[in-house]
Amino acid sequence: MERRKRILCVIGTRPEGIKMAPVIQALQREAWAEVAVLSTAQHRDLLDQVLRLFDISPDADLDLMREDQDLAALTARLIPALDAKFAQLSPEVVLAQGDTTTVMATALVAFYRRIPFGHVEAGLRTHALDNPFPEEMNRLVAGHLARWHFAPTVRARRNLLREGIADDAIHVVGNTVIDALLQVAAKTQALHVPLDPHKRLVLVTAHRRENFGEPFRAICRAIRALAERHADIEVLYPVHPNPNVRRVAAELLCGHPRIKLCAPLDYAAFVEAQKRAYLILTDSGGVQEEAPALGKPVLVLRTETERPEAIEAGVARLVGTREEHIVREASLLLDDPAAYRAMARGASPYGDGASAQRIARILRRALHREDTGSLAAVR
Repeated sequence: MERRKRILCVIGTRPEGIKMAPVIQALQREAWAEVAVLSTAQHRDLLDQVLRLFDISPDADLDLMREDQDLAALTARLIPALDAKFAQLSPEVVLAQGDTTTVMATALVAFYRRIPFGHVEAGLRTHALDNPFPEEMNRLVAGHLARWHFAPTVRARRNLLREGIADDAIHVVGNTVIDALLQVAAKTQALHVPLDPHKRLVLVTAHRRENFGEPFRAICRAIRALAERHADIEVLYPVHPNPNVRRVAAELLCGHPRIKLCAPLDYAAFVEAQKRAYLILTDSGGVQEEAPALGKPVLVLRTETERPEAIEAGVARLVGTREEHIVREASLLLDDPAAYRAMARGASPYGDGASAQRIARILRRALHREDTGSLAAVR
């Protein structure tokens, strides 16, 4: 009988929860895998919503989030807390997704303890170390400590090869966010936000650290200008709880009758909002992947993206953070039906909904080879 392997899945933020949920579910269906889930709660409430949606209960919870936490303090809390849990749980494999401080610290502690680490969504790069900040550094560290690199696209694989990662350590599996998205989008969800059905919905998400300050103020001014210029749109902006976002959004956007600010939506409601949206403006990485799969044009409020596949496919466009540029590009899509149709094609370069199954199969084969190799060595 095949020996069960102890697999520890570490998650800290809402995007990690969304993208790791299909992996956790796929591994839980495998007889050979003994799965444990560790939450760092780098994001507390936002992560908890996702775990409830996918019916995942962490086996351990570090509860590390602090109000307006800085990166150095978070990292200093993460490393010893993770190390203690790894010692207690004794995993044989550790998995984590993406590019957060949780992922970077997880990869580092797994390296210190000589536990093989698998990086889900490996190989994303902007090739600018401080953009996005600190994510580009986090994924570089995680990438160079991983044994298995689960790359979402061929471009991500090429990035890893250029950095000297061995070809046989890289597996192009697609992006698990599409697995999660298709699972949730199959059902109609309650939105719990009153919207005018006669208006075209413009959905906004903006929260990245590199946009704090004047870039974010310019984004907010652009949102207000769009609402004032286009009487037939309604803007929905679920506002991230970070004070650097919340204060400015309230200052510049409150009071307009067709701009709805609300608390962050749970993932099911957010997918529903994307389904209802006419146009999406975002600085989020995950939304760049999800919106094209739902046939929604997405304007990316950043100057660089580690997800250029959607840009190249013509279903997303980089617009930066200059007010006049955002207004011009959004107005083009709102005013020109042909320009809109050219982007609203439902083309997704990021996966087919079977990425998590591929990851589970790859791990089983790799771990089985290690076991049979060890037995051969003993004989």
